[in-house]
Amino acid sequence: MFSTEYYYLVAGLRDWTLDSDTKGFDVREIIDEIVEELTKSDREAVRLLYAYYDCENIIACRAKRERFNKLGNLTSEEVSSVFEERRYSLLPRRVAETVKLYVEADDEDRDEDIVLDTNFERAIFEAYYRDLAESNSSFLNAWGAFDRNLRNIAAAIAAREAGRAVADVVVGGGEIVEQLKHSSAADFGLRGELPYVDSVIAAVSDEKNIVEKERKIDTIRWAEAEAITCFDFFNINYILSYLVKVNIVARWTLLSPEVGREMLNRLIKELDAKELVNKQ
Repeated sequence: MFSTEYYYLVAGLRDWTLDSDTKGFDVREIIDEIVEELTKSDREAVRLLYAYYDCENIIACRAKRERFNKLGNLTSEEVSSVFEERRYSLLPRRVAETVKLYVEADDEDRDEDIVLDTNFERAIFEAYYRDLAESNSSFLNAWGAFDRNLRNIAAAIAAREAGRAVADVVVGGGEIVEQLKHSSAADFGLRGELPYVDSVIAAVSDEKNIVEKERKIDTIRWAEAEAITCFDFFNINYILSYLVKVNIVARWTLLSPEVGREMLNRLIKELDAKELVNKQ
């Protein structure tokens, strides 16, 4: 099946601007206007991308924390209803199955043969990455594998430095996770498998400035979003890559307006429609 080409939508993305104090950047408006132009199946891909933030909010709600990320698909009321009204259908399939198991465990109604991970957060994100892996979107497949590896490597480095067991902090399974758990090498023996591993290690281990550390990690994310879509110019993969970068900009407009402005200017510069056409 051929993917839909969003020529006019992509051409229009370059018009987003940000004034000197970041007041011109409205991430929710950007997302909503993009989604309005997409086909039903492509909207679902965007929804699954943003379900990451729903997972964050589900975890916070169960822990009775006030924190709420507005980038999620669900309102705070809808997140609460997942627990109070059992509205699991609001969530991606694997995440919904996992939340249901824990809710039933809290109610003491579950099958005693089912053993749950004591770490609810780890279980939710493992389920989320499974949803990404099972998606029909090639971008979400690739992005999910990358994002899980990136977060696992960063967590493993921090655990190793703190003298904690890596197995307690990584999410999911597979060869990469096994190497993180058992390798004593500085790069966990991953240099030949993951080209960005040295950059992650340098950002987490060598950078003492927390803001600069986070900036370096997000720079790795930005580069990977571009790499995944190096041959995509107007389809949903390009849109998803763009939204990943919009999310990074949104984060930095809160953490550091100067960095957010710098990243948005970079994003606008990359969105010259003429350049895209010339690449084809």
